[in-house]
Amino acid sequence: MKHIRVASFFAILLLSALACNLPGSTATPPPAVPLVDATKIALEIQSTQMSLQLTQSALEAQKPAETHNQPLPAPTQPPVEQAAVLPPTPTLRAPTEIPPTPETDVDTLIKNAKILVYEDAGGARLGEWVKGTLDLMGLKYIHVGDRIGDFMSHLNSSTQWDLIIVAAESRSGVQGEFWDVITPKVTSDKTALIVEMWYLSRIANGRIQALTSKCGIEFHKTRSYVDSIYTLDSTSPVFSTPNSGFSLTNYVGHWTDKGGDYVRLTGGGDATLVAGGFLKEKSSYGLLTTCMDGRVVIQTFSSHDYHREVMQLLWENYITTTLTSHFLALEE
Repeated sequence: MKHIRVASFFAILLLSALACNLPGSTATPPPAVPLVDATKIALEIQSTQMSLQLTQSALEAQKPAETHNQPLPAPTQPPVEQAAVLPPTPTLRAPTEIPPTPETDVDTLIKNAKILVYEDAGGARLGEWVKGTLDLMGLKYIHVGDRIGDFMSHLNSSTQWDLIIVAAESRSGVQGEFWDVITPKVTSDKTALIVEMWYLSRIANGRIQALTSKCGIEFHKTRSYVDSIYTLDSTSPVFSTPNSGFSLTNYVGHWTDKGGDYVRLTGGGDATLVAGGFLKEKSSYGLLTTCMDGRVVIQTFSSHDYHREVMQLLWENYITTTLTSHFLALEE
């Protein structure tokens, strides 16, 4: 189309020139028209065509790459800013959930307790069940057997005992002046104490009375023969911590001369009868007593009249209960 328009332009110019030069013409000649420089016009047209071609080439180059069957370059994405990772919010624990410090960790204190044991069962050719229980518990202790002199020496030493055990099953030995030494340790120093003594009837009015009076019990009567012992307080740690679900209703009856000594409450202390000869008797006919805030256990029957597996469960509870109460009392 552009070439046709240029040709038409030149044709018009040519016809105009011829018309002016025809012979015989009388018409008034038109005013002079400035001569057109055809060469200049042609150059301008050629320049315009070249500019159009260059513009078209630039537009072609800017078309999307897919029109030329060229693979698209991978888009360059700005790096995604990572969200700041906040540390987990600490969970506040209630004061009661705070783990105990080593100073108040009773289990650790029990494992390191200073324990002194008098146990005369070996002299009667019986198994040392107290010693065996301490071994099963993994505790450290001084065991003097039935050596009464050694027992007194340790009592009078500078050692601050956490627990004193008197397992006097052979009906003799620990009496008189021993209680003069033991009782102040229990009442003043808050030392724990476990007593197995089925000869209380012989010494009830002697020096042990200072201990039994503080506890809140007194001798009641002799038990003539071995029989079932009934649990009076199943919630007591003596029957629940750490062992439970056992009883003393079944017996062996090793000793034949008596079944132990009954005690009764006096109301002078905090004693509780936790086991006895009759289910309905809560203040008399007692055979197993706790007192002094659980630091003292007094057993007035013989261990070997009952089954070993049961008695060792019971002895473990004795030891755990009295030592726990002892260490808690020291913190007060």
